[in-house]
This record gives sequence, C-alpha cells and structure tokens, in this order.
Amino acid sequence: MKTFYKAGIISLRSLAIHPRNLFSLIFRVLPKLLRHSTGLLLKKFGEDGCVHPASVGTSLGRMPELPQDILMDIFATLEIPDLVRVGSVCSAWRSAYNTLRDNGQYKRSQTPCLLYTSESAGENVACLYSLVEKRTYKLTLPEPPIRSRFLIGSSHGWLVTVDDRSEMHLVNPITGEQITLPSVITIEHVNPIIDKSGVVQKYELSYHTARQMLYRPSDPEHVKPIFDKFEVVRKYEPTERKVYYEPSVFAVDDLREHLHCKAFVFPETSKGSYIVALIHDPLKQLSFARVGDGKWTWLPPYTDYEDCSYKNGLLYAITIMGEIHAFDLSGSVIMVKMILGMTENVMADSIYMVHAPWGDLLNVWRIVDDEDANFDSIDHVLSTNEIKINKVDTTAKRLEEFKCMHDHVLFLGHNQSLCLSTKDHPHLRANHAYFTDDYDLYIHGYKNSRRDLGVFNLKNNISEELVSPQPWSNWPTPMWITLSLAKMTTE
Repeated sequence: MKTFYKAGIISLRSLAIHPRNLFSLIFRVLPKLLRHSTGLLLKKFGEDGCVHPASVGTSLGRMPELPQDILMDIFATLEIPDLVRVGSVCSAWRSAYNTLRDNGQYKRSQTPCLLYTSESAGENVACLYSLVEKRTYKLTLPEPPIRSRFLIGSSHGWLVTVDDRSEMHLVNPITGEQITLPSVITIEHVNPIIDKSGVVQKYELSYHTARQMLYRPSDPEHVKPIFDKFEVVRKYEPTERKVYYEPSVFAVDDLREHLHCKAFVFPETSKGSYIVALIHDPLKQLSFARVGDGKWTWLPPYTDYEDCSYKNGLLYAITIMGEIHAFDLSGSVIMVKMILGMTENVMADSIYMVHAPWGDLLNVWRIVDDEDANFDSIDHVLSTNEIKINKVDTTAKRLEEFKCMHDHVLFLGHNQSLCLSTKDHPHLRANHAYFTDDYDLYIHGYKNSRRDLGVFNLKNNISEELVSPQPWSNWPTPMWITLSLAKMTTE
C-alpha cells in the first residue's frame, strides 16, 4: 500500500499517539483500502492553526480522491480540532466531514479545551487551548461580541452566555449555532419595568424564597414538597414566601451581575430535547427550562445550590452544605428526592458533584487560600490549596473519603464538573484536577484580577500553571468546554 495512505492517517497524528485507535482503524478500513487504488496526499496546515488553501495543488498537484466511507472511518477517530481542520482541505473531505457531523456517527470522546478570550484577538473571537496539542485555535462567534457577554457555564459543547440586556443564549463555538433562551423576565424573581412604548428599561429583582414553610392555600404558585417515607415527593402544599430584603431595581445591563450564577446544558434523550438548569440569586436558587420553552420554571424551596449534574432522567443539584437533591422533571408534577442530607463540617469554598465513569457519585470540596489576598486591591488573587474528594454512599446516606483518583482526572470550574479516564484521554495527567476560577463574587467584582487556574496534583496538593505566559484575558472568566458537533433542535 502506498505511503500516502499512511501519511493521510498519520496527518491526523492523534492516531499515532493512540495505538488502540490506530489498530482498530486499520482493521476497519483495510478491506476498503485494498479494494481501492486512489492515493491520498497529506494536507499541510499553517503554524497558526488555519488552513491555507493557496498551497493546495501548487506543490502537490491535483488532490486525489478516496471513497467517502473510508474518509469517514478515518475522520471518526479524530478529536474535533483536527476534524475541523481536515474538513477544510478540499470539497471531498468537507463532504465527508459534513456527513459525519450531520448523521450522528461521530461519537469520539473529547478532551476538554480551555475556552477564553483575548483582547488582541478581537471582540468576537473565542480562543480554544487544546490540552492534546498544547496550542490555541481561534474561532469567530456570532453577535453579540463574546467579550461583552458574561460566561456562566458550559456543558456538552455549549456555552451559556448573558448579553448586555441580561438575556441568555446558548452558543456552540464549533458550529456557530446560537439559541436564545427564555427571557430573563420569566424568572420567578424578575419583573420588567417598561416604558410607555413597551420597552424594558429596568428590572426589579425580588429577594424572596420558599424556605419558610407557612401555609397559604390562596397562593398556589408557591409550594413546598411533601415527602413520603422513601423521601420522594408525593404532593406539594402552598407556602408563604420568605422575603429577605425589599426588591432592588437594576439597569438592563446590571441585572446579570446580581442574578446569574452558574448554568448547565443537559441532553434530555427521552424527549429529544435539552434542559438548561440555572443557579441564580437571590440565595442561589434553581430554575430550569427546556430549549424552546417560553419561560423558566422555578424549583423551590431549596437555596444555596453550587453545582448540578444530570443522569438517567434526573437533574441532581448540590448545596454548599452538601445536600443533594434529585429532580424528576419528566412528568407534569415535578418530583424531588433527597439523595443526601446536610453534611456536617463542610469546609469548602466551592463544592462540586460528579458522576464518575465507574458509577459512583462524588462530592468534591475545593478550598482556596485568601490569606495573602488584598481585597482592597484589584490585583488580589485567590489560590486553590486543597481539593478533597468524597464518595456519596446513597444507601447509608453518608460520605466516604476518596483517597486517590488513580487513572482518572477531574475538571472543575465555572462549567459542568467532569471525571475522565486517562486511558481514554492519555494526554491528561492521572490523579490531577484541572481547574478554573468559579467564585462568582470574585469573578464579577474583580474582573481584571489574575485568575486562579491551573493543574492540581491530588496526591501532594501542589498546583502548577497550565501554560506560561498566560494568554487569556481575565474576564470573561476562562472555562473548560468539551467540544461537540451536535446541532440543537428547538421544535
């Protein structure tokens, strides 16, 4: 077999680094290659990560052809940055890339990238730092400019952003698809202040919760759950709202600094839709919406949520005190189950919940050092100095200390928390946590401060820089994203 076959495969050099993938690929495509005699030439890419079409054909001659099914077998082994690059080589490769993307065959597990912005790159440009290639790619995103938005989360390849009118959008930085989420005025605690022409001029933010369990049957909108002996909600009873402060009024671009905390996007396979979970103030309450909904649905009565995950049709949420609740959103009545009660002696600045690949539910604590931080200065820095991992025993309803991640890693920050295997992602460092800033008051209040971002050794509690010098702007805060080619339907 001619060497250009080899070159065509190795050009997508991740195969050479993943022998198992390479052997699997050879066995899949060899029969097809033996039946085909057309050559494949290696496409050259520029050092800046961009394709340079002018070089194609001038030195290599006419681009030969390969059957699309062979190209798709090869392309299916690549991570998305390489896949997008090879899809730009020629029309035949582009066709194979488009088919692979659109028919749902591409299912390769992705290594997270760090998404950030850079002032020098431009207002509409997002940068992706690849942990596999240790290089940066630049992507132009749709309006409004990414550097003018708040970034409040990323999950399954989607960013959750907030624009300068405090409205939320989903953005896929790879496909460029952008989805508008229900208006902020449909959140329980937000009321619009409208001028004579019907234009929203300001927002009123109410500081109420449903934590106070007083009964007022005349107000069915505010409810409390009634648990059975299995700690499953069987019905709801009305409650009276607990109001902590008088409402505040904010300009349309200021509300996002006082309302939005953290958001997540989860595929809801049973309905062919996506769920967006939003942790928001006052007191970090929880609301959700399905893509295509006209409004947000409030999930009272709990407060102080820090992280969310989704598995087997249940939306899990954890509070800063370690309580874990599981919401079944599939029916007309929302059911909630207490997975774990309040944990004693929680000493965490941030708390996360991760579904591990081997099936356990992990409770992760992050402790930061602020002793040397000058809170009167815009230059102060908080530093992660300890990460503790606990396994949630859902039967005994208690935590068990988890000593070592072995051949797994964590991704923590202002994004969906992840636990990945280094067997599937050999470029990652086993028993380490890759982390970014997620302390919301610090992010909003100290936008120009250096970010607490790096790689944390879980064995010796030593943190290292991800890359030096750091290329990112400090705001919007950088976050991890697992890239996806999936398109989102809103029908």
